[in-house]
Amino acid sequence: MPLIAPPLSLYVHIPWCVRKCPYCDFNSHAQAGALPVEEYVRALLADLDRDLAAFGAALARRPLHSVFFGGGTPSLFPPEAIARVLDGVAARLELPRDAEVTLETNPGTVEHGRFDGYLAAGVNRLSLGVQSFDDDKLRRLGRIHSAGDAERAVRQAQDAGYADINLDLMYALPEQTLGGALDDVERALALEPTHVSHYQLTLEPNTLFAAKPPPLPDEDGAWDMQEACQVALADAGFAQYEVSAYARAGRRAKHNLNYWRFGDYLGIGAGAHGKLSDAAQGRIVRTTKVKLPRSYLDRAARRESFGTQADVAAIDLPFEFMMNALRLEEGVDAPLFGERTGLATATIAAPLARARQRGWMVEDPARLAATALGRRFLNDVIGSFLPEGPRAEG
Repeated sequence: MPLIAPPLSLYVHIPWCVRKCPYCDFNSHAQAGALPVEEYVRALLADLDRDLAAFGAALARRPLHSVFFGGGTPSLFPPEAIARVLDGVAARLELPRDAEVTLETNPGTVEHGRFDGYLAAGVNRLSLGVQSFDDDKLRRLGRIHSAGDAERAVRQAQDAGYADINLDLMYALPEQTLGGALDDVERALALEPTHVSHYQLTLEPNTLFAAKPPPLPDEDGAWDMQEACQVALADAGFAQYEVSAYARAGRRAKHNLNYWRFGDYLGIGAGAHGKLSDAAQGRIVRTTKVKLPRSYLDRAARRESFGTQADVAAIDLPFEFMMNALRLEEGVDAPLFGERTGLATATIAAPLARARQRGWMVEDPARLAATALGRRFLNDVIGSFLPEGPRAEG
């Protein structure tokens, strides 16, 4: 089946934060002295130029569907720097006026009045890393803000004119009770966001929490929190559309939806990843940029490559597609598999039949979606699409 070029997004990674949180395994680095803002903006645009030179034919006449500034803490960069990045992007690619442009912010790093500047720069959606409204839990998570800081930040963003705001919340925190998890959700809802990301704290390798685990709720306790919070969010009009994402009608995150539907995205910045489909050549390429900020900036200064690229082997495409698509509550239309991978649906016929026999996936031949049981054991469902037998080259 011919590969069809999907929507195109842009991810911009800003790797610095004030302090590294003990649970965080992202490519983020504690700020030491003044940030090299101007140098980094120039490097980002040089990085984009290299990707455009390498993949220009595959990117021709493809407008950007969304832009996402992630980190780290992108709000450490002033609005003027974000504006220069967006202006540079718009000079190189088509950036429609209605494209979703999200900036991740930390309630402890945004100065009063700054939200006006980000809005003027072209950012039309904010994602605030609140995590909890319990000051003790915030302290144990290593966060630099208080519950009061978070509430003030949301109100300031709303006063600045933002109508699209996501709040990140975590549950199963150290010694958290079911009542505490529900209280976090209720306090978030009182601020009237349009989107809530609600995800479980997990112990990731190479983090402080992995080395010295805090006392966390057991698996059953965490599941009880998830279910109770799902009900509270649903009662407030937030529909769950992905494993950890809830939104009011019409407020789903376009950028993340593009990931989950196996769309394309350019990734620029230290440690950024990208995925690009070259429909003409029938290939899908993954890009990875060098992780350390200093190394990234040094490569920019020397006008060297910012990272590597590699074709995704056809044998790996079913797993990669399902790893994203099955996170969505509604799944995806079955034909999307062929359009986004270039493979025939028969490629997944055997594992799909086994998953349906186990009650993990819906029986509807027009949809690829997990059942309620499948969502409970989603890692097992996705793992069933891993390649079997010897790996093919290419």
